[in-house]
Amino acid sequence: MQATQSLAYKTPDPSFRPALWVPGDWNAFFGFGTNILVNLLTLSGLLVYVLKMPPELVFKRILPAAGMMMCMSTMYYAWLAYRLAKKTGRSDVCALPSGISVPHMFIVTLVIMLPVKLATGDPMMGWKAGLTWVFIQSFVLMAGGYLAPIIRKITPKAALLGALAGVSITFISMKPALEMFMTPVVGIICFGIILVSWFGGIKYAGIPAGLVAIAGGMLIAWGSNLFGLHYGGMSFESLKGSFSTFGLNVPLVPETINYLFHNQKSVFPAALILHGVTDWKFLSTILVTAIPFGIYDLVEAMDNVVSAAAAGDSYPTTRVLTADGVVSLIGCLCGNPYINAVYIGHPGWKSMGGRIGYSAATGIMVIILCWLGVISLMTSLIPVVAISPILLYIGMLIGSQAFQENPKRHAPAIVVALVPSIAAWGKLQIDNSLGAVAGIHNVTPDMIAAMKENGVLYHGLTVLGGGSILAGVVLGAITVYIIDRKFLMGAAFAAAGAVLTLFGLMHGEAVGISKDSLPVVVAYLGVAAVLFGCYQFASVPAAAPAPEHEHEEEEGDLEVSPA
Repeated sequence: MQATQSLAYKTPDPSFRPALWVPGDWNAFFGFGTNILVNLLTLSGLLVYVLKMPPELVFKRILPAAGMMMCMSTMYYAWLAYRLAKKTGRSDVCALPSGISVPHMFIVTLVIMLPVKLATGDPMMGWKAGLTWVFIQSFVLMAGGYLAPIIRKITPKAALLGALAGVSITFISMKPALEMFMTPVVGIICFGIILVSWFGGIKYAGIPAGLVAIAGGMLIAWGSNLFGLHYGGMSFESLKGSFSTFGLNVPLVPETINYLFHNQKSVFPAALILHGVTDWKFLSTILVTAIPFGIYDLVEAMDNVVSAAAAGDSYPTTRVLTADGVVSLIGCLCGNPYINAVYIGHPGWKSMGGRIGYSAATGIMVIILCWLGVISLMTSLIPVVAISPILLYIGMLIGSQAFQENPKRHAPAIVVALVPSIAAWGKLQIDNSLGAVAGIHNVTPDMIAAMKENGVLYHGLTVLGGGSILAGVVLGAITVYIIDRKFLMGAAFAAAGAVLTLFGLMHGEAVGISKDSLPVVVAYLGVAAVLFGCYQFASVPAAAPAPEHEHEEEEGDLEVSPA
């Protein structure tokens, strides 16, 4: 692939100045920008329609703070890419994409903020709980940044990229794919417009394929209204109402604190945010997710940095995690209850031609959208299904990268690593269905037994999908080391899996020792014992060394360069 070629660079010319904008940045900007827009639209919907928060709070407090956080993040990663390009003398360096973590967006809304809001009847208390959650998460990220390089060094790339592939196939690809086929006249046509450009090499007279797809989707959706079909749900009534949120809203820490606590004063604003959750009444609910999801962030960020390195751009993991923690903390103090994260998808944006400028441009776009109250207008103009194909494309790239960037013999390990994410996604569909149809948010043993009788192994999904990223990495690493006949390392990862499971960080839904997880702990210890026995007593020939890319001749089929 291009990645392996780009790593072999010469000593850079001291006078070299990387270009801040190249034509391919337009493709990446429209793709990544629409990705961010979809996330902001989804976030707004969760806050307004699920948590029933006042629009004033959502559009004048939370979104402006989230926009500032994302702008700081995208600007920082653009600067980091500029430094890497200048250091290496390369013109193909692509900035890491970043923004609000999508899995966390649903977790903090549905698992943290919603239960607190339902228990108190006060949306403000739910907001405070979310702020507390992010406050804790930020420090977990900053501390974990110094451990990440060690973990990355001993963990096989197939395990990291395999776990990432699981996320891309499920949480990234499935929703947009389903949306496309629910409104196929818009979604599938837009998908075809994108594929023939980004895979087929077709050019649209210099216009980015993502913009062509969105414009085509808007034309079909609005045009369908003339025939009474209403594809995409566009209407002039909603468009007219969207102008009510216009106005400049700059997030400031003192104003947010005053809004939260009605003019209470404190030298330390963070102390008020923490104290605000009813004197820590809901701390247990917050901690059981904040700590494991902090570790999830740690692993996910490592996965994404490894993915970028595989595409040719090596970034320092410690700086990445520390930056995510710092900007998340700043956003939290300004009123944003969502964590920042490096996004999955760097190889996809790079393959579109994205370099440095697309990241900075996206940050500017986010500030405009969030500070001026434009989000609701965008919601009313652009059908979401026209944006979905871009997200599916990114999922395709990430899923395929796991197999392209590893030896063929590691393919079984990649499949094992992605299975926990499939289980987690399946469980989420069941939970959301029960909540939406029957208002059930607590699945009882009788319900689990009834589902089992009908072939739905809910308990199995819960165990396998708990801590899916960590579980995928551990299972993938064990399998890689077995394939490579490095049984001692495999035993070490199995033992690590037992410890993580014992404390509820894998195969469980809460931090702490639970008797329900003990069988899985014993199973991991058993595997560790078997592998240690193989290391001590078995005599097998070492695995035959393989080329770095056994399938190099096949990779050209997926090489994309629409820029």
